[in-house]
Amino acid sequence: MEITVLILYGLALLLLFLYNCGQLSLIIIYLFSERKRRAAILPIDNDSGTLPYVTIQLPVYNELYVVERLIDAVAQLHYPNHKLDIQVLDDSTDETVQIIAAKLKDYQDRGLSIEHIRRPERKGFKAGALAYGLETAKGDLIAIFDADFVPEPDFLLKTVPHFHDPKVAIVQTRWEHLNEDFSLMTQLQAFGLNAHFTIEQSGRYAAGFLANFNGTGGVWRKTAIADAGGWQSDTLTEDLDLSYRAQLRGWKFVYREDVGSPAELPVAMNAIKSQQYRWMKGAAECARKLFVRVINTPGISLVMKLHAFFHLFSSATFILVLILGIMSVPLIYIRQRHPEWEVVFNVINLFQFNLLILISFYGIPFWLLQHKNKAKLAWYFPMYSSLMMGLSLHNTIAVIEGYIGRKTPFVRTPKFNVKTAQDRWDTNKYIDRQLSWLTVVEGMLALYFLGGLALAFYVQDFRMFFLHIMLMVGFGMVCTYSLLHASRRPSEPAVQLTPSMSIQL
Repeated sequence: MEITVLILYGLALLLLFLYNCGQLSLIIIYLFSERKRRAAILPIDNDSGTLPYVTIQLPVYNELYVVERLIDAVAQLHYPNHKLDIQVLDDSTDETVQIIAAKLKDYQDRGLSIEHIRRPERKGFKAGALAYGLETAKGDLIAIFDADFVPEPDFLLKTVPHFHDPKVAIVQTRWEHLNEDFSLMTQLQAFGLNAHFTIEQSGRYAAGFLANFNGTGGVWRKTAIADAGGWQSDTLTEDLDLSYRAQLRGWKFVYREDVGSPAELPVAMNAIKSQQYRWMKGAAECARKLFVRVINTPGISLVMKLHAFFHLFSSATFILVLILGIMSVPLIYIRQRHPEWEVVFNVINLFQFNLLILISFYGIPFWLLQHKNKAKLAWYFPMYSSLMMGLSLHNTIAVIEGYIGRKTPFVRTPKFNVKTAQDRWDTNKYIDRQLSWLTVVEGMLALYFLGGLALAFYVQDFRMFFLHIMLMVGFGMVCTYSLLHASRRPSEPAVQLTPSMSIQL
């Protein structure tokens, strides 16, 4: 049993190290490619005579709190009206339908080409809605915005010029955050997403690796969608799926880090979990579906295939984190029983280089984007890492389901239309207040790692102490937020974590 624990711990640590080496290469590429990335930025095209026809697709499902904000923002885009075709792809089953109809009539009366499209059957979820709208789309280009996005007026003028290159299929922009300062949860989500949209997306684009459309805040060439096989609903991340299929067909991906697309971050733990579940399981489904195709596609270099492997299988890191955490507690006891194995433990310790890579991966974007309070990196990094550790059980289940092919419905993330800590979200009718058995297990794991801290004092070995604090805090945070968010009622006031930070639970 002791050998098994040691092997599982060491293997998980080794695989995480290999994955983080891939992340390190993206960090290096990002740091040394600024001139190349800046040179790829094209000037705004204001010539209405050369601008292509654009269809804007707005997939919506029960979004009564944010849909008017979305439509207003899209209606304010700086683009010739006679070259704009807006589709509200509405699968709603509540009063969102009437809100959209009233809003669209107002803009239609002003001469804007905006259409309310409802399918007879919600088949294929978001992918199905996009495909259904594509059948009547008039534009050569297709811009897509989810319900919680508020695009800047010059969005199209900045992204459309890239399509003068006939091989460009996708232009993706960087997500920004409308409610980053709302709570601790939104701050930590922004911290993690900023690393993805800085290091990963920019690094892959600069190096010419296979990259992914993020589902919203981007523009597609309609012919590229068709050539790649169209939108398909056999995975929960139809965006990643189509991105890879298009690039494997020879189409180009463009990323504009300098163009921000503001959006709302989830504020309730169940909403965060549903989003994480969809992303992690969908990535696993895409890995299962696409990686063999990546390997067999001619013209894809070995380095590109290696990075595609890390990219497609990135959600598996949660499995490794969970194994690493669980095995780390008995490892303290094993170290005391077998001092003769110290050489093995010293070799394992060498892989703590993982921490330096992760600090760089998340710290560089924070340092670049945070114009003030840069010292907060010392707070955000351990708290974000703890949150992800706390979600590792939940995400592990999602990833395993993706790998074994277990199908589940597309569960959307509810939107709240909140920006400041004073805004209320607890009256939102879409909030899932149900608790699952998983919350109980997450609480038990928090106690398990508290036991690891006690064991450290008992044997006087504190080499795992900081790791166990993060694991205890992470699982405790996920469990506590799940309980609080499920138990809160509309009549209850917002609970403040600390007055100085105005953090709302």
